[in-house]
Amino acid sequence: MIVCQCKVVNDAAIAAAVDDGAGTLAQVCAATGAGTDCGGCVRVVKALVVEHDVARARSMDDLRVLTDDKETARAAR
Repeated sequence: MIVCQCKVVNDAAIAAAVDDGAGTLAQVCAATGAGTDCGGCVRVVKALVVEHDVARARSMDDLRVLTDDKETARAAR
């Protein structure tokens, strides 16, 4: 499914960016180009990033680690 009409970015590209290490919305947008033009797709991109992180977690412990890593990164800024 096309997520960003302006840059023609699909959901697979978003998932691939997350798999390649993009852990924040800004990193996914920078890696894919999605959300960098009109910004109309940013909410969908964010939802896909979160959804992909949750899908990657095999257990609740994995999910806690993903969440803790993001909170630690946010606190470091």
